[in-house]
Amino acid sequence: MPLADPLADRFAAVHGRPPDCVWRAPGRVNLIGEHTDHNQGWVLPFAIDLGVTVAAARRGDRVLTLRSRQADGAWTIPLDALRPGAVDGWAAYPAGVAWALGGVREPGGADLLVDADLPQGAGLSSSAALECATALALAELYAPDASRAELARIARRAENDFVGVPCGIMDQTASLLAAPGHAVLLDCRTGDVEQVPLPFTGLAALVVDTRAAHALAGGDYATRRAECERAAAALGVASLREADEAGVAALADPLLRRRARHVVTENARVHEAVAALRSSPAPGPVLGPLLTASHASLRDDFAVSWPEADAVVEAALGAGAHGARMVGGGFGGSVLVLADEPDAAAVTAAVRDALAGRDPHVHRVAPAAGARRL
Repeated sequence: MPLADPLADRFAAVHGRPPDCVWRAPGRVNLIGEHTDHNQGWVLPFAIDLGVTVAAARRGDRVLTLRSRQADGAWTIPLDALRPGAVDGWAAYPAGVAWALGGVREPGGADLLVDADLPQGAGLSSSAALECATALALAELYAPDASRAELARIARRAENDFVGVPCGIMDQTASLLAAPGHAVLLDCRTGDVEQVPLPFTGLAALVVDTRAAHALAGGDYATRRAECERAAAALGVASLREADEAGVAALADPLLRRRARHVVTENARVHEAVAALRSSPAPGPVLGPLLTASHASLRDDFAVSWPEADAVVEAALGAGAHGARMVGGGFGGSVLVLADEPDAAAVTAAVRDALAGRDPHVHRVAPAAGARRL
C-alpha cells in the first residue's frame, strides 16, 4: 500500500520541513532463473506490490542523515567520510548508494527517512528496493539526468563494493524497470531487457515467507559464486553462460559439476518459461513443473535450499499446486507457489500445516509496476 502521505508527514515532524520528493521501489519475485545472474545468464523476475519508500530533502552541507520507521536510532554521516565498512546494518544500503553515486556524480547532503512494508530476510529483495528508492531520491535531488539503467548499476555497486554482497544486477533491474502485468527478461551479460507478459488469470501466485531469515552478506553466497567461477575456469569459458550440458558432464570435480549443471539447466528453464508465456494465455501447467525442477536443482545441485522451503514445496505439490520453488539467494527466505485459483485455499492450508509453529506469512502477489515517484 502507498506510504507517501504518512511518511511525508513524519518527515516534516522530524526535520521541520517537508521532503523534496518521495520515491517507492518494489521488491521482486524471481519467477525463474536463480543464481544465473552472477553467471552472466538470464533471469525472469517480476516486481510485487510490497516495497520500500524513501522521503528525501536536500541539505546545505555535505552530510547524509538516515532514519527508518522500522528501526530505532539515526545516522549522521559526512559524505566525504563514506567508505566501505564505515556504516553497518540497514543503513549501509542507502549510505552505499550515496557513496556509489558520488563516484560518478556530485551529490550533496540529504536527509532520508525510510519506510517499508516489504519484509526483510524473506528473499524478496528488500535490500535492492531500499537501494533503488534511495538512488531515485538522490538522483532527483542531484542527478536528474541519470537513467534508470545507470541507477541500477549504481545500486548494484553499492551492494557489491560498499555492503560486500557479490550479487548480480537482477534485483535492481526488476525494481527499477518492471512493467505491471509483465516479467522482466534480463540478459545479465548484455543488460538487454525485454518485458514478457505474465498472465496470472485463473492462477494464484503465493509467496510463502518461511520465517527462516537469510543474510546474503554471509559467506555461503560468496562461496557459491566462487565455485561457479572455478567451474567456468575448468571448462575454459568466461562464464557458465557459455557452458553446455555435455561439457559440464565431463567436469572431473563432482562439486563443480553439480554447481555448473544447475546454472546450465536453469538458463534453459528460463527460455522454456518465456516460450510458454509467449505461446499460452494459461501457462500454469507448463510453468509449474519448471518451477519444481528449478527447486530440485537448487536443492540438490546448488545446495542453497533449506528444510522449511523443501517442506513448503512438498506440501504445496501434495495439495495440488502446479509447481513451487525457493526464491532468492537461498539459505532462508521465501517460496513461490503457483496454483489454480480454486486450489489456493487448500494449498495455503497445507503450507501452513507443514510449517506449524513457524507462523509462515503467505502473500498473494501479481506482477506490479517498477519504482515510482509518489
